[in-house]
Amino acid sequence: MPTLDFVALGEPMVEFNQARADDARTWLQGFGGDTSNAAIAAARLGVRAGYVTRIGADAFGRWFVDLWQQHGVDTRGVREDAVAPTGVYFVSHGPHGHEFSYLRAGSAASCMTPANVSLDVVSDTRILHLSGISQAISSSACDACFAAMEAAHDAGARVSYDTNLRLKLWPLTRARAVIRESAQYADWMLPSLDDARHLFGDIDPDLIVDACHAWGTPLVVLKCGPAGCIVSDGRQRERVEGFRVATVDATGAGDCFDGAFGARLVAGDDPFTAARYANAAAALATTGFGAVAPLPDDAAVQRLLATRGAALTAR
Repeated sequence: MPTLDFVALGEPMVEFNQARADDARTWLQGFGGDTSNAAIAAARLGVRAGYVTRIGADAFGRWFVDLWQQHGVDTRGVREDAVAPTGVYFVSHGPHGHEFSYLRAGSAASCMTPANVSLDVVSDTRILHLSGISQAISSSACDACFAAMEAAHDAGARVSYDTNLRLKLWPLTRARAVIRESAQYADWMLPSLDDARHLFGDIDPDLIVDACHAWGTPLVVLKCGPAGCIVSDGRQRERVEGFRVATVDATGAGDCFDGAFGARLVAGDDPFTAARYANAAAALATTGFGAVAPLPDDAAVQRLLATRGAALTAR
């Protein structure tokens, strides 16, 4: 039997967020990386989570190891690169909103290959989670992702896939081709509505779900932000309504959804019940600043579910 329930693969990045728009010298340090956020979310919700990546032999890499261990994320799949650094990004603020500056070219995570990624950990989990960002950071990382998906299937694990489309990392034509191929490996696909409209055009959400199924994914969860999500297993389709909360910062909410959805499938929920739980968890993740600090535990999600339940509307 696998010793882990949920393993995510991808690129962690240390964040520096400008404290004030008029202060270019003071930065608040945080943590980012979509799949890292998902792994931490799953761990905080009570499942045995792990992470697979490469980090630099630097202070930033050590900070991440401390973060994962603090939240109970297994780090057996984290390997240190003696040459390449841990990725970093800066968030500055100006009259046109947030501006992101990435220092990720040649990062340790982008140096992942099928030969140096921890496939033994991938083979020791019930769910492998990865994303389009995991594939977009380099060609070798993309190859590593496909090797991981094959290893997961060979070991009897299920594959969770979030498109998480970032067109600054790769052109749409390549992104669409890689995501389409990945959909055939995925046991469930977790696109956002914005991502899906880049991939399929500005069409009705139901047609987007149909298109995802046509790409070969048996279970599709189309994330629609505060409106909730649409869940389809190919036979049944439901709109799972979202939760209204006092939103402060939506950073990482979709990543929280991914981790929570996987956690509840591990617990035995059907996809529609799991999506309702994940909607609640993602809503709570928007009530604080940053991607990690506001990630909820199970008790907080259960309280929201009990007091502010969201209806399941059959479609």
